Amino acid sequence: MDKATSPRMIAISSGKGGVGKSSVTANIAVAMVEAGVKVGIVDADIYGPSIPGILGVAAKKPSMTPEGMIIPAEAHGIKVISMAMLTDDDSPAILRGPMVTKYLQSFVQQVDWGALDVLLLDLPPGTGDIQLTLAQAFPLSGAVVVSTPQDVSLKIARRGLRMMEQVKVPILGVIENMSGFTCPSCGTVTHIFHDGGGEAIARELGVEFLGKVPLDPAVVDAGDDGVPLIKAAPASPAAAAYRQIAAALSGSDHGADGISLPFSWTLTESTGKPAPVPARAEGSPECLAALEHDSGSLQLTWADGAQQTLGARDLRIVCPCAKCRDEVTGERLLDPATVPLDIDVTRIWSVGNYALGMAFSDGHDTGIYTFKSLRAMTSTEMEDV
Repeated sequence: MDKATSPRMIAISSGKGGVGKSSVTANIAVAMVEAGVKVGIVDADIYGPSIPGILGVAAKKPSMTPEGMIIPAEAHGIKVISMAMLTDDDSPAILRGPMVTKYLQSFVQQVDWGALDVLLLDLPPGTGDIQLTLAQAFPLSGAVVVSTPQDVSLKIARRGLRMMEQVKVPILGVIENMSGFTCPSCGTVTHIFHDGGGEAIARELGVEFLGKVPLDPAVVDAGDDGVPLIKAAPASPAAAAYRQIAAALSGSDHGADGISLPFSWTLTESTGKPAPVPARAEGSPECLAALEHDSGSLQLTWADGAQQTLGARDLRIVCPCAKCRDEVTGERLLDPATVPLDIDVTRIWSVGNYALGMAFSDGHDTGIYTFKSLRAMTSTEMEDV
């Protein structure tokens, strides 16, 4: 995907399964298309893909461009890629973690998306490897959490929100799905799963409440027919809720106030260096405004104007990877005496919105340095290692 024309990437997540997240994703996408937004969907639920069925995408393997790019399917004006298009209808995706990562990255980077405004990522439920992979591999513009109003769903949704916060993905808001059942005969609303839970959790966590989507029996029939509810019942209360949510997400701008992401800066060749941006007093203290390298050290300027100089050898010694530090106790496994005095950084790359990866002249390249941990380093701490 061309960085210059990269769309805003929004993850649609849920703490648990069965909350209707994929239906919400598909209908939001349709509503965005109706409003003139160019939309794509990555069905990131590798093990249980459902987006093609909801949108009525034909079950056939995608073709390739002469350049080797995957041509996505298209339905209702939405471009779609899914594991369901690469396997038979009843064939399970039996994949270990590294293969899942490979598929996810190819779904974003090796698909000929064309000009998109928004790319929605329909995540599997939970807070596991797929969510972390996407947060680390791509600079997500934000995440939306879908929940139902009952207490157990809301408690698990809270975990999903906290996970996204930890990897510095902006929370765009909470959607309460299946929010009350409207009787098709008399119009009476019955709150099967309580009332107002989604709004309460959004208020508690200080994020936006995007709206309530009422439970509608037509969702099942529409989904089975491959026609999203917003198309099958455009005048329904649920369709109106989807349009309201889509409008809020289409207009939201949660751009970072730091250097452009993603980037991969090869210091030995002076390629890929991120362009600096002006720092300002109200800038984020965990967002980089500029990154410079001098022989044996890095100079970091943060968005709030603070500056740091960190030695390459010091950074190598405090590497947080599992080879250098015990993951359970935090005890250092690396002997500082084995680190050369003249070691230097050879490459730096962004990890999602929240960290830097670094390669060193001794060949080590598995450490992920969060912005928070880098900002916390001081010259005194460096002298102690």
